[in-house]
Amino acid sequence: MPDAMIRHSVLFLTLLIHIARGQVSYSIPEEMTKGSMVGNIAQDLGLDLQRLKSGKARIYSRDSTEYIELNRNTGLLLIREKMDRESLCAKTTPCALHLQMILENPMEFFTITIEITDINDNAPSFQKKDFSFEISESAVVGAGFMLGRAFDPDVGTNGLQRYSLKPTDKFRLELHNQADGSKNVEMILQRPLDRETQSSFTLLLEAFDGGDPVLSGTVQIHITVLDNNDNAPVFTQKEYKTTITENALKGTILTVVSASDADEGSNSVVTYYISDTMDSNVADMFLVNEQTGEVILNDHVDYEKVSHYEFNIQAKDQGGLSNACKVIIDVLDINDNPPSINIVSNSNFISEGSKSGTVVAMLNVDDLDSGVNGQVQCFISENIPFAITSQSSSFFSVQTEQELDRERESEYNISVICTDEGVPALSSSVSLRVQISDVNDNAPVFEKTNYEACVMENNTPGLSIFSVKASDADWNQNARVSYILEDSTVNGVSVSSYVSVQPDSGLITAMRSFDFETLKHFHFRVKAQDGGSPPLSSNVTVKITIQDQNDNAPQVLYPVQTGGSVVAEIVPRAADVGYLVTKVVAVDVDSGQNAWLSYKLQKATDRALFEVGLQNGEIRTVRQVTDKDAVKQKLTVVVEDNGQPSRSAVVSINVAVADSFPEVLSEFTDLTHEKQYNDNLTFYLVLALAAVSFLFITCVVVIISVKIYRWRQSRFLYQSSLPVIPYYPPHYADTGVTGTLPRGYNYEVCMTTDSRKSDCKFATLGGQSVLVMDPSFAETMQHPIKKNNDLEGEYSTSQKPPNSDWRFPPNQRPGPSGAGVRPDEAGAGAGVIAGTGPWPNPPTEAEQLQVLMAAANASEATATLGPRYNLQYGPDYRQNVYIPGSTATLTANPQQQQVPQQALPPPQALPPAEVPKAAQTPASKKKPTKKDKK
Repeated sequence: MPDAMIRHSVLFLTLLIHIARGQVSYSIPEEMTKGSMVGNIAQDLGLDLQRLKSGKARIYSRDSTEYIELNRNTGLLLIREKMDRESLCAKTTPCALHLQMILENPMEFFTITIEITDINDNAPSFQKKDFSFEISESAVVGAGFMLGRAFDPDVGTNGLQRYSLKPTDKFRLELHNQADGSKNVEMILQRPLDRETQSSFTLLLEAFDGGDPVLSGTVQIHITVLDNNDNAPVFTQKEYKTTITENALKGTILTVVSASDADEGSNSVVTYYISDTMDSNVADMFLVNEQTGEVILNDHVDYEKVSHYEFNIQAKDQGGLSNACKVIIDVLDINDNPPSINIVSNSNFISEGSKSGTVVAMLNVDDLDSGVNGQVQCFISENIPFAITSQSSSFFSVQTEQELDRERESEYNISVICTDEGVPALSSSVSLRVQISDVNDNAPVFEKTNYEACVMENNTPGLSIFSVKASDADWNQNARVSYILEDSTVNGVSVSSYVSVQPDSGLITAMRSFDFETLKHFHFRVKAQDGGSPPLSSNVTVKITIQDQNDNAPQVLYPVQTGGSVVAEIVPRAADVGYLVTKVVAVDVDSGQNAWLSYKLQKATDRALFEVGLQNGEIRTVRQVTDKDAVKQKLTVVVEDNGQPSRSAVVSINVAVADSFPEVLSEFTDLTHEKQYNDNLTFYLVLALAAVSFLFITCVVVIISVKIYRWRQSRFLYQSSLPVIPYYPPHYADTGVTGTLPRGYNYEVCMTTDSRKSDCKFATLGGQSVLVMDPSFAETMQHPIKKNNDLEGEYSTSQKPPNSDWRFPPNQRPGPSGAGVRPDEAGAGAGVIAGTGPWPNPPTEAEQLQVLMAAANASEATATLGPRYNLQYGPDYRQNVYIPGSTATLTANPQQQQVPQQALPPPQALPPAEVPKAAQTPASKKKPTKKDKK
């Protein structure tokens, strides 16, 4: 059919939509192009596009060919494959596709019916290109010749409507209605034939449909006029009806047709054949015996494909006359098809908290049989909490009957059996496996409702007491139990200071050493909590009982033991046997048998005179007191408990056997002196211990003070970075040395503070050259610098006397000076300048200041430029010192014993020097005070 015609048909498309109870119907014409829209299923069903995406909407069809597809993004149903109504439904009307749209999460399905309307895309056609008839000239008017019918796959108005025969002078057409609604064409002779006039002629048969435009098909009919045969065969009946079961064997005789001819001879011989106008599949299905007229089954019939057959059998004699009859065959259905089960949707996992009625799977069950043979019932064989319900004739859903419990059953194998109602019944089954996912619906359960444990007192902290155990019936993370110590107090103190609980194992550990005398038992609660969300928990009460140990010795309450005075019990000499002298009263803070006390007499002056009650501690006389008994009696009583091991206390009791107090006093005088001697010895021991402790603390304080003082001095000298010209106050000493002055002078010479605390004091006392090292300087200069033998040579351990011929160069001389030698000639050590020659003329104050500045700059250069820069070319002003206002020159005697000079480490580079404060000069110095001297 031309495309223009299809487009024309599409313009008149009527879309019928009917929505009720989750059903929607559409009507579309056949032969729509691929991608054409059928309808908006989302809009028609009132569904959101997001629901189509989240529910993974899809179209389910029973047939393998998918003609319709769903666009989830737009909600449109589109043509996937071009549909030919004639191929899908043949003559069946209406022609419809029955589809289902499946949604998941939650599971839903909707029925979609798409009716395919016919368009006039097929023209009527005949199976044969032409027909040939041999008609006797003696054929009477009204004789009929069966032409069969034309075939038009279209239906309705587009199907076959009418026939036309040209020319119409000798024959006309007559139509016969069939049971299936079709019409067979019979050609009726309306004028006698004359072979002598015309022996043959050709007619044109044309078939028309009712489409717009009208389509047609033609066939030629060739007629040959035969000589005289007056009688045509006649069937015994016009229709033959029979039935056959679909399991009938090939070769089965269905029926026998019979026809007779009134003619004689060869004109009466009748042959049978199936009309050529029958469909090819029917012609192949059945055979007819030409001589006997038996209709034989040539193939297997299937009720599910074709249940009714109609065809024509013609009987023809030798003279060319023929007649036809109709054969109707009905196929009987048998139950030969078991139900077909298709899993449309299935959930492999379902939460145990799902409500009753949750759909687990959706099944499509079909039985191709008809009637009761096609009626299917489905059920679940096992006794499990699932049920199967039918939502339509062919759709079943498996759903829960009650809430599930994973702890009781974690997995179900559901066997669904579907059986038809045929005889015998046929069945099919399918197995569904559903796993139950866990929900945290079980709290941990302790093995006991309460726990009790005993702990011996004086335990070590960290002692493992015992473990609590709880189990959770859930699975995985929901079953992971953690143990938590609930916050509470014991005697006003948090219980966590007494015990702790391991979170994983539930092990309860003591955090301290328990004392039975202060705490006999205590309670606390342990919470077991699982790892679910939200977590579930349960509690249990734990009681810890402290068991007593014999850790306390008995305490004697009476008699009281005093250290300063003597207490004695007086027993008169007239005391009889059993006289109560005194009673020892003692207690033990332990409990039980650890507190059971027994009294024993350990020592006594006269053991035959006294005895002690084992249980009550009463001291009584054993015999009559006589005059021979000593006045002073001393008893030692041991009080012992019943513990293991036992503990004891000893009490001494003085007993006086006398009748008067003066007698007692005279007898116990020596005892007082002895007691006083013991008291004096104790006092001296305590006093010695106190003295030793005081001396030790004093030494520690002094050492710490010295360390702090040196540290502060080193910090003070380290922070200074520029050379300072110090003022040197004189120190006077009556030494009686010989020289130009009647007194010896001590001068303190300090090097630059920038050279890492290199303060040196050179003191001249009694004509001796003494090198005094500052303690802090000595501490700082402890680094060994003897890296090689050359460095050892540079720092000599003693100061060598200079050469008397040494002279200072004129360009380096700050002022008038005496004769001297070069340092290299004198062999002075690096960094040490020595000289003994007197100055001819005393230097002025300006010269002294210039010399001190040169010395300070030289020290700074040594610290900055390294150990190679030293003062070996500078004059030594430590030996020859000019005192202003005096004509005397202080000279150190080089022959006297010199103090060994300590080797100085090489100076190190230090941070940039700060600007020093102005130093005090001799010209501006004041009278030294006590603070300056210090």
